[in-house]
Amino acid sequence: MNHVKTVLVHIDAGPYGPARLRTARQVASQFGARLHALYAVTPAYAALAIDLAAGAASGTVGQAIDDDRLEAARKLKQHVAAEPGAAFEWHEARTLPYSAVTRQARYADLLVLGQYDPQEPSPGVPPDFVESVLIASGRPALVLPYVNTGKTMATRVLVAWKETAEAARAVSAALPFLQRAERVHVAHWGDEEPDDVSQPLDILAYLHAHGVRAEMHRHAAAGAEVGDLMQSLAADLSADLLVMGCYGHARAREWVLGGASRTVLRSMTLPVLMAH
Repeated sequence: MNHVKTVLVHIDAGPYGPARLRTARQVASQFGARLHALYAVTPAYAALAIDLAAGAASGTVGQAIDDDRLEAARKLKQHVAAEPGAAFEWHEARTLPYSAVTRQARYADLLVLGQYDPQEPSPGVPPDFVESVLIASGRPALVLPYVNTGKTMATRVLVAWKETAEAARAVSAALPFLQRAERVHVAHWGDEEPDDVSQPLDILAYLHAHGVRAEMHRHAAAGAEVGDLMQSLAADLSADLLVMGCYGHARAREWVLGGASRTVLRSMTLPVLMAH
């Protein structure tokens, strides 16, 4: 049963907004979901105030930058809306992007977010935006790479499985994609044996109960390298979607990610559906 009824896509002032909005429209159309596009960036005056001693000057310059960014975003909205695809509702946040998106995310079934590009950082969005929203909102997110993969999405899916709450939530959120996929692969890295080797339930049985037939790939424990191995295996299998848990915790006002999550978010080569 399809449980994607509401999709929320984040739009910023960077160059990847059009592709993100187009993908979100495709997803919404595929599932018959309502799509909401939320423009949310850190006001320029807030960033300039750190560098400029004169508060009045920073406010004037910052307001002009914000106005230009918003005008460009509105033109994006009009341009993409004129293309074929699912209709969407447009919203503009007046608060910081982290708080605005996190708050609205709790009322969406799926988020569509964009990977941070260190070579061309999006104005008004911090580097840890994706993981912060993922962990704080508790909602699953489809994170799109800034590189153009040139592929269809979710025809061949790789599930990175481990017996954790985060992975279980990611798989549950991905079911609508998995049920439509042509091929589904499940990969597990580790040597440990289950406490009860006769346990009647496992990931393949769970997927089968939801109408998903999957092929299992078992690998030896890989430690910190597992993030790279996930993406290497995805390439070998011609996967166009990776499903995985997002692991992290708060420390000193910032989110500290686990090794695999950090690696994938930094160097992702395909869309990734993540949940914390």
